[in-house]
Amino acid sequence: MIYTSPHSNISNIIGTSAEDIDTRKQGSDRYLLMAVVILMTFGMLAVYSSIAFFAETKATTAGQLIIGHMVKLGIAFFVMLITSKINYHTLAKFSRIGMVVSLFLLMAVLAFGTEQFGARRWLNIAGFSFQPSMVASVALIFHICVLLSEKQEYIKDFKKTFLPIMFWVILTCGLIGIEDFSSAGILMIICLTVMFIGRVSVIQLGGLIAIGILGGTLLIGQSGNRQDRIEQYITQVKDIPSEHIIQGSGYQAQQAHIAIARGELMGVGIGKSAQRDFLPAPYNDFIFAIIAEEYGLFGAMSLILIFTLILIRGVVFISRKAEDNLGSLLAVACTLMIVLYGFVNAGVASGILPVTGLPMPFVSYGGTSMLFAGLMVGILLNISKHNRERRPLFYG
Repeated sequence: MIYTSPHSNISNIIGTSAEDIDTRKQGSDRYLLMAVVILMTFGMLAVYSSIAFFAETKATTAGQLIIGHMVKLGIAFFVMLITSKINYHTLAKFSRIGMVVSLFLLMAVLAFGTEQFGARRWLNIAGFSFQPSMVASVALIFHICVLLSEKQEYIKDFKKTFLPIMFWVILTCGLIGIEDFSSAGILMIICLTVMFIGRVSVIQLGGLIAIGILGGTLLIGQSGNRQDRIEQYITQVKDIPSEHIIQGSGYQAQQAHIAIARGELMGVGIGKSAQRDFLPAPYNDFIFAIIAEEYGLFGAMSLILIFTLILIRGVVFISRKAEDNLGSLLAVACTLMIVLYGFVNAGVASGILPVTGLPMPFVSYGGTSMLFAGLMVGILLNISKHNRERRPLFYG
């Protein structure tokens, strides 16, 4: 009938329009997924190499700990896959609830949290230990992105837009910063960046930056440990003490520098690190130093390039091609949350930044940070499926 009816409409005969015929499903970003898998593999080898001394202090073996690490990696990967199947618009509906719950958790950790390394950051509930700061960080960036996308028509309005957003940012970062100044600083940077991309007034952002600097100064002033770290970092920049071993706050940084120096170009070899017996927390905060020692400058730069790939895929491809403002803002926020933690961890081990205690996503030993890193990658993968440049399969 199609061939004998010169005035027939093909769309009416078939019963569909060109836009309806689209049998090819939009897949997730494979480059991002590949980068995360490589990071997990990198981390598994590095943790196994650096965790022997920690295992002795816990009356266990490195093999048992690495099995636990692999289980956590598997859980993070599972969370990533599940989240990638859930439409990010569905998650956005629960952003306010997540924000309120996370604030209660932050107040609970201040009152009932477990103190480790001089800071009260962990909360134990029914035998499960986690860091509420990670929960609050993810909840905040998600809620800020939702608010920015909803208020685009009056984005420059101080009362309707800036004040509500500033309330959540200052309250959350303030509660986190009491015990975890580094995480609060990273979170503030991410919020400012997302607000700038979301077209918030630059003058208003300047006011928020001033409040952040003032708050940061107060938080540093009320902690002797933070002041020691800053003073040691300044001293280290002025004069690199290579003739003696520093004790106290500068010990960690110097041992990390020794590890990186021993690695030279190609490293001492897998599993042959010597500094893992001297460097505090080589499996977590200073794992980049162990990687640089065993794999050399080549391995360390390869790790940095992988995080750079994640940054490019998240910002240049996923964010720019997202189908709406919410997707674009969320892609930038989740990407920065992953990449900044990785870059800061490497910067601390290299002596570029003062000691912070932030893990490297998917590489450091740990549970809470890895779980929420998997959650954020899952959100990125889901956003990459909703591509505004998606085209039908049969029609141009």
